[in-house]
Parts: sequence; structure tokens; C-alpha cells
Amino acid sequence: MTSVTSAAAMKLLDVRLKHAGSVLASAIGEFTPSCDTQEIACLRAGGTIDLYRIVVVATPEVEDDEEEEEGSTALKLVSRVETRSTLRCLEALRASGSKRDVLAVGSDSGCFSLLDFGDVTDAGGITAPKVVQCPAFGKSGIRRDTPGQYLAADPRGRACMIASVEKRKLVYVVHRDAAGKLSLASPLEAHRPRTVVFDLAGVDNGYDNPIFAALEVQYEEHEDLVAAERKRKEERGEGGSGGHGDGDHESVPAGRPGDGFVKQLAYYELDLGLNHVSRRWARTVHRTACCLAAVPGGADGPGGVLVGGEDYVEYLHEGMSAPPVPEGAMDAGAGAKPKRIACPVPRRELHPPSKGVLITCITVLKQKRGKFFALAQSELGDVYKITLKTPKEDKTKVAGMTVCLLDTLPVGNGLNVSKKALLFVPAEFGDHGLYQFDAIDIEGEAAGCTSDDAVTALVKSGKGEDEFYASSESAARIAPTFRPSTLKNLHRVFSLDSLAPVTSILVGELAGNEVSPQIYALCGRGPRSALRVLRHGLSVTELAVSELPGVPGAVFNVRDDRGSGKDGKRHDRYIVVSFADATLVLSVGETVEEVGKESGFLTAEPTLACSALGGGAGGSSGGIVQVYPGGVRHIQRGSVSQWHVPGIKKIECASANDRQILVALVGGELIYFELDPASGNLTEAATRDVGADVCSLDVGAVPRGRERSLFAAVGCRDSTVRLLSLAPGSLLEQRSSCADLGGARPHSVALLPDAADDGSSGGGGVGFTLTVGLDDGSALSAGVDPVTGSVSTSPSRRFLGARPVSVSRISLNGSPAALLLSSRPWVGRAGSGGGGRNAAAPLSYAPLDHGCSFSNEAVGEGVVATAGNTLRILSVGDGDADAATSGSGDDEAFNSNRVGLSYTPRQMCLLSARAADQTRRIVLAVVEADANDYGEEDKKAMGFDGTGKGSKASKEKEKDDDGDMDMDMDEDSDEEEKKEKDDEEGDDDDDDEDDTRKVPIRGPIPSEPGRWGSCVRLVDPSDGCATLDKVEMNRNEAALCCASVRFHSRGGESLLAVGTATGMTMHPLAQRESHIALYRVANGERLQLLHRTKVDDGPVLSLVHFQGRLLAGVGKTLRLYEMGKRQLLKKCELRGLPSMAKALHAAGDRAYAGDAMRGAHFVRYDASSNRLVLVARDRTPRAVACQELLDVDTMAMGDKFGNVSVLRLPRGADVGAADVTGTRALWDSSRAEDAIPRLETLCTYHVGEVVTAVTRASLVAGGAESLIYATVTGRVGALVPFASREDVEFYTSLEGYLRAEAPRVTGRDPRAYRSYYAPSRHVIDGDLCDEYARLPYDVRQRIAEGLNLSVGAVMKKLEDTRNALL
Repeated sequence: MTSVTSAAAMKLLDVRLKHAGSVLASAIGEFTPSCDTQEIACLRAGGTIDLYRIVVVATPEVEDDEEEEEGSTALKLVSRVETRSTLRCLEALRASGSKRDVLAVGSDSGCFSLLDFGDVTDAGGITAPKVVQCPAFGKSGIRRDTPGQYLAADPRGRACMIASVEKRKLVYVVHRDAAGKLSLASPLEAHRPRTVVFDLAGVDNGYDNPIFAALEVQYEEHEDLVAAERKRKEERGEGGSGGHGDGDHESVPAGRPGDGFVKQLAYYELDLGLNHVSRRWARTVHRTACCLAAVPGGADGPGGVLVGGEDYVEYLHEGMSAPPVPEGAMDAGAGAKPKRIACPVPRRELHPPSKGVLITCITVLKQKRGKFFALAQSELGDVYKITLKTPKEDKTKVAGMTVCLLDTLPVGNGLNVSKKALLFVPAEFGDHGLYQFDAIDIEGEAAGCTSDDAVTALVKSGKGEDEFYASSESAARIAPTFRPSTLKNLHRVFSLDSLAPVTSILVGELAGNEVSPQIYALCGRGPRSALRVLRHGLSVTELAVSELPGVPGAVFNVRDDRGSGKDGKRHDRYIVVSFADATLVLSVGETVEEVGKESGFLTAEPTLACSALGGGAGGSSGGIVQVYPGGVRHIQRGSVSQWHVPGIKKIECASANDRQILVALVGGELIYFELDPASGNLTEAATRDVGADVCSLDVGAVPRGRERSLFAAVGCRDSTVRLLSLAPGSLLEQRSSCADLGGARPHSVALLPDAADDGSSGGGGVGFTLTVGLDDGSALSAGVDPVTGSVSTSPSRRFLGARPVSVSRISLNGSPAALLLSSRPWVGRAGSGGGGRNAAAPLSYAPLDHGCSFSNEAVGEGVVATAGNTLRILSVGDGDADAATSGSGDDEAFNSNRVGLSYTPRQMCLLSARAADQTRRIVLAVVEADANDYGEEDKKAMGFDGTGKGSKASKEKEKDDDGDMDMDMDEDSDEEEKKEKDDEEGDDDDDDEDDTRKVPIRGPIPSEPGRWGSCVRLVDPSDGCATLDKVEMNRNEAALCCASVRFHSRGGESLLAVGTATGMTMHPLAQRESHIALYRVANGERLQLLHRTKVDDGPVLSLVHFQGRLLAGVGKTLRLYEMGKRQLLKKCELRGLPSMAKALHAAGDRAYAGDAMRGAHFVRYDASSNRLVLVARDRTPRAVACQELLDVDTMAMGDKFGNVSVLRLPRGADVGAADVTGTRALWDSSRAEDAIPRLETLCTYHVGEVVTAVTRASLVAGGAESLIYATVTGRVGALVPFASREDVEFYTSLEGYLRAEAPRVTGRDPRAYRSYYAPSRHVIDGDLCDEYARLPYDVRQRIAEGLNLSVGAVMKKLEDTRNALL
């Protein structure tokens, strides 16, 4: 086993590969000044604040000579802020007199941050927030009495309240000085001892004193509760124990109705005159109430709050009047007069009456003319519309409430409604969705209920209000039922990718036809579960493929010089394919067709370069230029003029743009042509001999608003690249050169404008990046000064593949980019910061030979390329292309393919199977299980439809029945054919529409605990992860773990071992039975059950192959099994683990067990005595979530508190290992329990998210291995071992500087955050090092001087580290 734990490698660098996808909280507002639309601020796990802007992207569609502009709504990332803290809450705050919002953020730093997203941008071109104020109010860390968990703002922007889970509440008054700057006054205390807060909201009270509403419970002291319980028993004559031990504590009936705990809605008033906060009003609410939402008040509405709880939504406000009793209700019953305005929510048909439906979040949208409505979502994902009924004579009073079903969406952590009828739902797990409202006035159509129905039922029942509203059966009798279906009133317009939660990962090249390994991740929960295949690269859509008569040598595009298209853009007119002795010209229109000599091209010669001339600033069409080995051909207005090469020389290479042509003859002579704008003819402007053979050149593109490109790049066979001037007066004069090519020859060169400039910057000139493709398969990029033409002295270099790199210019999301083709295609673009920073990302596509940009009215931006003897038209990515290559600090380019699963995935493993044709194939086994769910057979028997298409199918059936009835009608055959054709087109449109209306629906909830739905799935990774076989488990049986095992008795055949538990409950942890099931893969595609073995001592949570046997973690026991004919045979066991074996690995005669509560345990198998011996264990009690073996003595593990640790067995610890489990006599044990060696901690690092999967792998074929990890929130990262002491010193020094210089948005110290539970040890914070690129230039210069390097050298070092990983 290769060791990655050498002395130098014990220093690790944390590199984030993909940001966490989970959104903890969100707020909508107008945060940036230069924006006429709203933005959504999201708090992501891991301490990231994202700001997304709602944009409409025009998608022109031309049909029947009519132009129709359709806009596709999307979310554009405008700012990403790394806080290096645990974010807890946020709120949008608009101060009085301000036109935009600021963002209030609460975190674990003990500070309250107010962020202003102004026009300030960082060095990366991203909007950077300004910290308005960050006052400290408590200790750092998440403590129950430190404010930061809840945050509410006054709707008028005058104050905000931040509260802790218990006791403490602080109110900050927001002031504005004479200059208009915001500031926070000293906090005012509103503490209340022994009070637990559940939610907080700012009440709309007009311009009266600000009021904040809090859901809270005040508990009594434990001694008072014990005394009250003892007195109650004495009064009942039961007697008491008389002691003060655990019996008294257990006798307190907490958690049941009548236990003395009362949940209240309390109003806290801020008196702006007295500068004091007081508890103004309180009222008892339902004990399950958990969320609040403020109702518009003042002149806009009645005010008050909506309270969401189990089964009901209630309206409460100070001074509210009792609801009116419907006519006839009093006569029907003798109940008390109702005082609450509460309305039950509609329930699903199959939902048990004894189970409540909990409302988890509510939001209120204020409309024009004093109108408003609220949206609420339940724990099942059902979204309800809430409407308050107010009397016409008094709009400040509420007389009733209506709740009706809107649609069913994924369960979210919030609901954000924009002014443009858009709903953003940050999903609890899975992708986040942006939805468009199709209808909102649904009261008369959807399933709904009113508060009058609840009042009538209350009066008829004769019960008291508290007793009536506490019963779920009462709510089930009132509320209407519905069957969840596809979206009816909403449709999805955009999705944000999220991997959360990731339960397991596997890295390997399993597709069989790709270069780099893929990352296989088990993601999601319940019906949203999926197996995602992540590839480092941009997604590619193949639009067209056609055969060519031979293998081409180059491909070019020619813009249409006759004018712009119907969308106002210049598209391609021709695709020119060059062969060894001929040229093929293809005309671009609605279709691509071959054209002959009418195009004017010389088709009997190969083409070296071609371009449309003119069409630039102030110029008209200048025709088309074609460069071939014998000369230059100018095609203009039906006439052809040629320039022939003098003598017997030939043109070796050439380059052309809209106005300039540069050709290189054999021997190194350059000839430069320019287009005369007056005559439209080409004129020879200059010649020069460079003294070396030229192998590549590029004149660049003409920047917008300019007449010419000022520089040309020339690659020579002497391994140099020279930059020549094309400015008048200094034509072909050498400005600079780049000779640091490592002995490789330049295969191709390209000049790219920087992304931030794009050729349109003023005065200072346009920055350029020189990109060189080398013969050794690497690409080099260096910054070019726009004035002097000097090349930066620290170019960035990256290895792309085994073939020489071909570079060509393309357009990507409206910005210039480079297409780099080697053994794998890549796309690169100069970073906005200039300086030669070139962010590159591979394409997830087959190798390409040649390529260039392509554009027509159907494909706005694409690529035309050749591969072998085929011509292909491709579209690169969607929004991910810009994110991956803009250098904006967004995610590294990963695209994913999603394969849906049935239940929450638990674990996966690889199996080697023999197919029917006796060939070996690799298959993937996945075990899935969901608690509180039914199996597929039970759901089918209950009539549950997980797709939600049941109502649609019934409608189609009715339509078919109507069609059968109309068969006797006399219709013309032409009309019938036309009708059929229209129906087919309509069906296609319906399929497209169905994709935006599909939603996964959770199955019915069982009425009793211990119900499970589970299956074992066999997947073929070489066939797009198609499902080969799926085996449903027995009723209430859950498959929890799996492993590939090869028993010696089976001749080394790979078998699948699955650990299951039947009727398992979590609180308390118990199960009726546990089994280990053994499957074989028949014919490489089907699972065949061999036998099942019942095991005792607890659930089976881990399995591993161990020396031709199966090692199982069964509760607190490690047990070794041999295979028998009817069941597994127990050989030996090791009892006495602290809690349970959560993870298992094996190597040689050692086993490595990760205990769920007490860390790692190293075990050795003694074959002579057939026993398992504990060698060493962890000295720190870690709650192990995952682990990976690095070598025989070293283990890496992640725990449930977000830490990653590397542990090593001390030298010589295995020599004196003894059995201390009690299976041998006490006098045979040489050591006591405490004498067992402890593992050494080599590295410790706090990631900030629960690490659920870790593996050792390389993400590049043939590259060095790293430790790849994934978290429950969807983050993917890598711990990269350092290869040299110089790298360690560089990153250690850089991290030290950045701890002082990097902005602290929330006031959290970076080092304290990374040392949350234990001091950070031997791991460099890569996220902090990445902040260097976003600092102001003077700060970067100061840090670089402290490192004795230049700014460019520091940037190059950072890029090289990431490039080596990917």
C-alpha cells in the first residue's frame, strides 16, 4: 500500500473543490445600488454568504419570420463572502429614508454584523460587502445564552432584536447620521431568566414604538418542580420516595400536556423616548407553535402575527377581538365561546389522523393597495396560501382566516417571494428551486378550510379551546383532504445545484471511456435521493455530428460580413474545413450545407487562415480573406483578388482578424497586411525576418471601439514566443519575448483580452493574456502590458494532456475565452484581475482535434470542432461555464449527472462480476433505507402515487373515453390528420412543461414507529449508472451497510454482504432482529440471495472483507465470519467496544474500527489463537462519522462535530498487544485496560460541517493522491499533502499574514474557528489562502514583500497548487 504519510506529507492543505450546497437561511431584498431587481441573500453552511440576483436572460426564438423574445429567469451570483464562522441567522434591514437594504447577520463570533453591499468590488471583480458595524456582545461559540440564534428587524427599519436560545435578548437602535451612514446604538437588554425562545419576528406597528414578538417558554427551577411533584403525590396519597436522586428527576412529567410548561407569544416594546425595552403583552399559544410571521400593520393592514404550529395556523395580536360564531353553531353545541382565530390546514388523504402536520415556516407578501397574503409550508412540503378576512368598516380588525393548498414543493428552510411573482425555496436537502406563480387566486378551486369551520367544530364538540386545539384527531375531522400531485399553480424556472446531504463518496474511472476519474456521491433524502456522478469539467451538449470525407487539419468560422441577424448579432456565414490538399466550405443557415465555387474560396488548396473583413468600428463589409500555402485570396463583392508568395517559398502559418492579416513564410519571414477602410482592399504594410522558423502566430481580435489589434504573438521553433507591435509607426517591432518554455516548442498561441476589460475599457488600454499551447501537452499563460507589450515574468503553466495543445479563441457567455485541445478539451479565460491569471476547466467530452467558435440564430454561442473524420457542433455548459472560468472565486468546474434513487442512500461498494459472456465488469451496489416510510409494495397497495400524476392520468383517461364515444362522428380525414399532428405537437409541449412541474412527493407517514422502506440496488457505472437490478427488502427491514467480500471457500468470487435491521427505532435505539444477507451477482446484472444470517448484540452498521472472511461490526462487538452453506459461521469476536462500530477497514492482519462515540480502535487478528486483539485506541473521544485508511499505521477520520483528524499508531505499540476482553484468564493478560497504547494525533482541522465521507484518491490520472472528503451539507474538499519543505514554509507564512489582513466580516478569528474543538494542527486553511487574490493590490504587495516574492509569483504558486490537484 502506497504511503501518503511521509514526513513532508504530514502538513496538509485544505482545498475546497465544491462549496456547500445547503442553505441555512435566506432573505430577499434590494441590497445593491445599481440594480432595479431584487436579490436573495443566502447563508450557506461552512460560513459563506451568497448574494444572488434575479435576472431575466433573453432567449430569442425566430419562427415564421417573426421575432419573439422570451425571457428565462435565472439567479446570478453577484457576491460570495467567506466569513470563516458558523452563520446562524440573517435579516434584511432597510433603514428609514434608505432606498436599499443592508444585511444583518448573526453568527457564533459573539458579534452582530451589519453588511452593506455597495458598489465596491474586490480584486476579482465581485461585489464585496462593507462592514457597517460589528459590535461584540458576548463570547464566541454557540452557547444557549449567547445571542445570535434568532434575529428580527423592525419593518420600518428603526431597530433590530437579536436573541439567544435562552434568556438573553438585545435590541439595537439603528441611527443615520448627517452623511446618511448607518450606525448602531448601544444594545438595550430585554433578558428574561429561564426562558427558552423558539422564534422571533418584528411586528409591523406603523410608526409607533417598535415591537418584537417572541415565542417563548419560561421554565421553573428543577428543585421547585421536584417539590411540586412530591406535594402532588402526597395530595393523591401516593407517597414519595423521600430522596433527592434520580427518582425525583424521573418523576417530573415533563413533555406532556399539563406538565406546567406554557408556551407564550410575548410582545417586547422598544420605547424610543425612554430608550428602554419592556415586555408589553403575552398570550398563551399552542405548545407545538414554532414559527412566526408579521402581518402588515399601520395603514397597510391589521398588524399582529401569524403563528404556525401543529395542524393549525393562528392569528394573534394585542387587543384582538374574539372571532364571530357562525349562525347555528351555538344551537348545535354547548361549548364555550371561542377566543382564538385559528384555522386547520388541509391534510393528505393517507396521513394518519393521530399524526399532526407541523407548519415549519411562514412568509407574508405585501401587495399594492393594502393587500397581502401569506404562504406557509408544512414538514411534508405542502405549501398553503393564508388569507385574512377583515371587515369592510374596519381594516384593522381580523374576523377570520382561510387556508388553502397552493402546491407541494420540496421541504425548504424558508420561503422568499419577490415582487415579480417568483418564489425561491431553499430546500432542506437537494437542489434549491425558483418558481413562477401561474395562479394565486385559488380559494375557490383548491382544497381549503376557514377559521369558521374550526369555530363551528369547537362549539359543537363541547370541549375547551386548549383541549380541542391540542388534538390532531379534531383537526383531521375538520380539515379537507387532498392527494398531492404535480405543480398546478407554480412551475420551476431555475434550480441551484446542491449535493446536500452527501452520505458516501467513491472516486474512480468507472465509466470506461474517460481520462480523469469521476466522483460518485450518494446524495439526498427520501424521494429526492440520487446517485450523482461529478466530473471535473464543463458540461457539453452535442448539437450535431456529421461525417467528413477525410481527417481534417483545421477548422475555421467566417462571420457574416453582410450584416447582423434578426437578433442584432453577427452570426457565422461559413464553416471552413481544411484538409491536407483541399478545403471544404459549408454554408450556415437553418441547416449546414456544402457549397462549391460560388463561395469564392479556393477549394483545391488547404486553408491556413480565413476571416471576414470589415464590420468593425466605422467600417463596412470588406469581404472575406483566405490564406493558403501559395498566397492570400481576397473575396469581395463577387470579385477575387490574390497575392501570391514570391519565388518558391510557401506560407507556413497565418492568422487573420477583421482588419489585419499576418503570414509567416518558410524561413521566418513575416508579411503583414491591413485592410484599407477607404478602398476596402488589402495592402501590404510591413515585412520582417525574425531569424527563426515560425510555427504559430496570432494577431488577436480587434477590440471593440478600436481600429486594430496592437500586438501579434509569434511562436518560433527556437522555443521562444515573441510579441510584436502592430501599431502604426512601429510595425512588427519586437516588444518583448517569453523564453521560459521549459525547452518545449510553442504549438499554438493566442492573445485574449482580460475578462473585466473585454476590449471596452477606456484610457488605460486593454489588458491581455498570452496563452501558449506547447508540444509537451502543457499550456502557459502570461499577462501582457497593454501599453508597453511586456510579458509578465511569472507565467502560469498547467499540464493539460499527452498531446500538443492547440489554442483557439472562442466566446463564452459573452466574454472572450480560449479553447485548448489536447488529449482532453479545455476552456480557459483570463481572470478579471489580469496579470496572466487564467482559470481553466476541462470539458466533459471526448478528445477533439481542432476547434473554433460557432454562432447562428439557433446557437448563440457554440463550438465547431473536429474529432477524427467527424465534424461536431457543441454547446458548452449553461451558467456553470461562467462560474468555472471567470476567476470569480466560484466553484471549481464540476458538472454532475443525476440518477434517481427510491430511498435515502446509506452506503455503496464496488463489485467485480462475471457477465454472461464471461467478461469481467465492475458494478456498483447501493443500499437505501428510509425511516418512517413504507416499502414500494405497501405504498402501491395504499394507492399512493409518488409521481403525483394520478389526477392527470385520470383526466387523460376521461379524454380517451370521450374520444371513443365520438368515433361515430363524420369527420374529414384531412381534418383528422391535422388534429393528430396538433395533438402530437401538444404532447411534446406537455412533456417539456411536465419537467418544470415535476416534484418528488414524500410517501405516507406510518402511524407507528419502527417502519422502514429499503432496497438494494445494482448499478452499471459504464452505462450512465443505469439500474441493473433492484431488490426490495422485507417489510420494516432496513439495509444499513454493505461490503464486497471474497470468501476463500467460494474461489475468490465477489459477493455482496448487506447488514440489515428489522423494526429499528432511534429513540431509544432498538431493533427486533438483525441480519447479514449474502448476495451473488448472477450474469453480472442480477442479485441472487444466497442466505441470511441472524445476528445478536445490536444492529449491523459496518462490514469489511478481512483475509478471505467477513468482519462485521454488530453493536459493541467485532465478529469474524466464515461462509457456510446455509448461513455465516462465527469464528471469533472482540467484545467491549464503547458504543458501536460505525466504520470498519482492514489491511493485512489488522482491522480498524471507528466507534460512534469513542474514536478509533486498532485491532490485530492472531491466527495462531484465532482471536482478535485490541492493539491501540484513540486518546480523544471522537464521534466517528467516517474514516479512511492511509497506510497500515495511519488512519484519517471525520467526526460528527465537523473535524478531520489523522491518527497514527505509535512505534512498537503492536508488539505487546494482549487480549483484555475477558475471554482469557486474568493472569494471562500482561497489561491492564488503561495500559493499552493510545494513538498519536498527527493532524486536526475543523472543517465547519459534519464530514460524512472520506476517501483517498487522485482526481487526475497519474496524479498524486489526496484525501477527498464530503460533508453533510454538500461540500467537497481535498486535503493535499505537501511535497516539499518550501511549500510548507510558503503556505504557513502566507496563512499567518492573511490571519491579520483578511477581512473579518463577522468578527470571527480564523484560527479560533479552525480550532473549534481542538487546536488546529498541521493543516493549512486553503480558504483563507484563497482570500489573497481578493485583497486590494497594496495589501497583496505588502504580503508578497514579506514573503520575498512578487504578487505574480504568489498568485502563480496558489494556482499551481490547485492545478496539480485537478
